[in-house]
Amino acid sequence: MRAKGRVFLVDDDDLIVSMLARSLRLAGYEVQAETDPAGVVEKIRAFAPQLVLLDLKLPDASGMDILAELGEGGGGAQVVMLTSDDSAESAVKAMKAGAVDYLTKPFDLEEVKLVVASIMQRWSLRQEVGYLRKINAGQDHKDLVGPSAPLQALKQQAEKLARAGVPAVLITGENGTGKEMLARYVHRLMHPGEGEAGTPFIGINCAALPEHLIESELFGHEKGAFTDAKVESQGIFELASGGSVLLDEIGEMKLALQAKLLRTLEEWKVRRLGGRHDIPIQATVFATTNRDLEAAVERGEFRIDLYYRLATFRLHIPPLRERRGDVVPLAEHFLATFAAKYGRARPAEFSAEARDLLVAHAWPGNVRELRNTVERLVVLESGPVILPEHLPREVLEPRPPAAAPAATPVPTPAPGAEPEFSLPEGGISLEDLESTLILQALAKTGRNKVQAAKLLGMTYDSFRYQVKKLGLD
Repeated sequence: MRAKGRVFLVDDDDLIVSMLARSLRLAGYEVQAETDPAGVVEKIRAFAPQLVLLDLKLPDASGMDILAELGEGGGGAQVVMLTSDDSAESAVKAMKAGAVDYLTKPFDLEEVKLVVASIMQRWSLRQEVGYLRKINAGQDHKDLVGPSAPLQALKQQAEKLARAGVPAVLITGENGTGKEMLARYVHRLMHPGEGEAGTPFIGINCAALPEHLIESELFGHEKGAFTDAKVESQGIFELASGGSVLLDEIGEMKLALQAKLLRTLEEWKVRRLGGRHDIPIQATVFATTNRDLEAAVERGEFRIDLYYRLATFRLHIPPLRERRGDVVPLAEHFLATFAAKYGRARPAEFSAEARDLLVAHAWPGNVRELRNTVERLVVLESGPVILPEHLPREVLEPRPPAAAPAATPVPTPAPGAEPEFSLPEGGISLEDLESTLILQALAKTGRNKVQAAKLLGMTYDSFRYQVKKLGLD
């Protein structure tokens, strides 16, 4: 079971230390205790507690001096002073020096546990504000939507990794396929009943920040580690303790930083910038990329040891064009989602022809492109049904072939041979011919205009124009 938090206890009385440490451990806290003040500040920083219980009077040392050395507010930890002097003067001095509370000896153990629990809760809420700012917004669905066989196979793989509680997962796929969504899906499976509300999921984009800022964001820094480091700061590996870290676009990380990340994944410890002690961490790492990391390894752009460390457990999301059975369910899901977001009752559905066009489109931008397309439709259209004419032009145009086939020469009729079609001597009405061909195409496709346009080698827009011009609706 995950500890409720870390408490560092400093008191020269062995009996008090033993009593408090035992009581707090039974209450679910991870406790480190010291009776000797020598070097205690370094030990506190190495343990990285959320709360320090610090005796005011120590042999050869003052609790107030130790508090001052830790820094205002305990250097990131909350500090409660332990004192046998219940005068108001001692309490005021301690609070002004940065302590958040004080406890008077002899202790009531239940009171101590209540104070510790209250402070831990406040600390947790304060940290939550910090990491929520790092989390990407716009998560409008929590499950992986779609019935296609590739997606169902992917979900089964994800569930196996979640059940095993693997420490790191590499997620690959084109831009817009939903790599972060898949990471969040596995995270929720790993923490049933808690999810992101109760367990941190903190992401960072490795391509969006300069190298030195990414290092500080990942590993944290001590006060004075660099010019703007006015106070010490925890990195996302510390903040995500017991939860998950998302390293988006891992393929863009510089080689020097890759070495530090590899050390973290091997030892599950971090060292803050400017720090001298390793801090143990416990978090699942999700690394995502749209790059071919194997090719990057061959070019010397990505460390081979880090690649194999991350790729031990790998999930690949196929592009949307390879799982067309998911297009309509996703589009309908986004339609309902954005209707609720914008308070719109209409449009409420897609027409059959619009659905056919959605499925036929290649979706080079994958799920993100589909999501953005549907959001525009919800905002701009007010009819009850989304029709083909409401769809953007890129969806209406036929998808170009992946590779153009070699041109096939048009056969020249042999001398004296009859051509496949002969223009009558008296001529012909081109409009009548167009009408006949369009009607035949509609009849062959059960009046499916999308398929009829394909039979005639026309774009849907051109086909609709001809139908309307010829009065064939």
